[in-house]
Amino acid sequence: MEEDPDAYRILRLRAEILELGSAIRQLQREGLDHAAAQLLIARKRAQLEHLVKTNAAGSGLSVADSKRS
Repeated sequence: MEEDPDAYRILRLRAEILELGSAIRQLQREGLDHAAAQLLIARKRAQLEHLVKTNAAGSGLSVADSKRS
């Protein structure tokens, strides 16, 4: 059984976003600059949103449906 490459990318981006969120919180706790990490997480979220929208359009799902899973 083949994995859907878009589903894999979505899962990978979600994991990266969670990891970046954790890094940002740690930097904030330590009083360090976290602007670069915030920019990176914003870019990853935009990539994820685009991929979800593209994937949903191709499968006939709405974006709201795809966010529930």
